[in-house]
Amino acid sequence: MRLVKRYAEGFLEYAKESIGLDQALTELKKAKDVLRDNQDLKGFLDNPAINHIEKCDVVDKVFAEGFSQEIRNFLKLLLKKGRMGRYEKIAEYARIRYAHGDKVRALLYTSYLMDTETMETFKNIAEKKLNAKLQLYVDLAPDMLGGARLAVGNKVWDGSVKKRLDDLKRKLLAARVA
Repeated sequence: MRLVKRYAEGFLEYAKESIGLDQALTELKKAKDVLRDNQDLKGFLDNPAINHIEKCDVVDKVFAEGFSQEIRNFLKLLLKKGRMGRYEKIAEYARIRYAHGDKVRALLYTSYLMDTETMETFKNIAEKKLNAKLQLYVDLAPDMLGGARLAVGNKVWDGSVKKRLDDLKRKLLAARVA
């Protein structure tokens, strides 16, 4: 997964400067569709008996119209590194990760309504820690008793009073049993 992430992030960082994030994401999806729908092309590109130069020529011809030089260069890089089989996962990672542009969806659970200034401070701290821009959604969860819980993707940071009480209860039960 790290390899997929590294290639996707690298391509998007490179392409953002010239064609923009939206265009790069669109072309990743279009190229994924072309490869998925054309098994002969995919077989040709995966064939180890065909040399790299021939494969690059085919990429230039097949992806000439409607595709940028950036996506062609990226496909050639994947061919050179023997990573063409990972292209679909790279394109899918990019689509999911950047579905909201540069922003990552985050859900903030809080037991009380926060004022705008507090929420903005919380968001800025979280963005620095995660090294990403957040699209923050807030959900009230009075059962937390206090504190906050932040969910970003499949990661959760729980600083709620309820979590702390549950942890304390678990430690006390473990100490009593021992």
